Amino acid sequence: MLILTANDVRKALPMSEVIEAMKRAYSSLSDGKAEVPLRTRLSIPSYEAITLIMPAYVQTDETEALAVKVVSLFPKNPARGLAFIQAAVIAFEADTGRPMALLEGTSLTAIRTGAGSGAAIDLLARPDSCIVAIFGAGAQGRTQLEAACSVRGIDKAWIFDPDLDKAKAFAKEMAGQGPIPQDLKPASISQEAVAEADIICTATTSVSPVFEDKDLKPGAHISSIGSYTPEMVEVPAETIRRAKVIVDSRSACLEEAGDLIQPMRAGLFDESHIHAELGEIVLGRKPGRQSDDEITYFKSVGIAVQDAMAAQVALSNARRMNIGREVDF
Repeated sequence: MLILTANDVRKALPMSEVIEAMKRAYSSLSDGKAEVPLRTRLSIPSYEAITLIMPAYVQTDETEALAVKVVSLFPKNPARGLAFIQAAVIAFEADTGRPMALLEGTSLTAIRTGAGSGAAIDLLARPDSCIVAIFGAGAQGRTQLEAACSVRGIDKAWIFDPDLDKAKAFAKEMAGQGPIPQDLKPASISQEAVAEADIICTATTSVSPVFEDKDLKPGAHISSIGSYTPEMVEVPAETIRRAKVIVDSRSACLEEAGDLIQPMRAGLFDESHIHAELGEIVLGRKPGRQSDDEITYFKSVGIAVQDAMAAQVALSNARRMNIGREVDF
């Protein structure tokens, strides 16, 4: 079995390659070629935490992938100097079930989540988009920014976080890295970040909208990846009601996405307001953006096909690059 550390995973998962892998993962899901049970949720009340078990089998025209991720979300971890998200992924040989690799899952999760947004931005954002706003100055926000800059010519990025010092540190750390521009600006209020933004990425644990609908530019694209329970909300209901809504998985989002569940409970719209899964747009079965003024909204709660495909990419690249450690199993 090959063991890949966090550093190994980062080396083996270049963002542009993972974005293309996410498109294949989403299309497999929407094409009925993936087996993805709803994830099992294990509550850990003593620590206000949750552990999720996420298995998936993915079949594409080129390959197969089989993996299971166990990811834990411990909100008190940062105060202890630990990452909020803790995860591990086991990749299996699809035709035999043999365990092939154990991958550090926190880095993989951040990269594949960013790449999922990158796929949506590539398919839905205006081609001339050049300013991005990132909400949430954590690990997920960093890969959201990298992904946006990998598919659009971004000249400037605004960073908003309730902790302004975190936003400033984010801007200082990320400026000029890879495709990311030097012009990264911490925003003191959400309006400052949204007012110019062609692309907005929300990667927070908020239970209320992180910006106001009235502050959006016409034609903006929103990728929302932070709200993963019915109680969590990042995007105003008014925005979602007037947007073209695209999801990673209809069934998963209707079960878990507070951004959609809460407005539906309030009677603002019903399930028919979901225009498409992103995989349907990849497959050409549904149209994406149809005008420059259209607001497009991509909601992702994260699905296991992403982990399976990302793990396969990492395993293939690690072997080619001769990184990781082989152990008897």
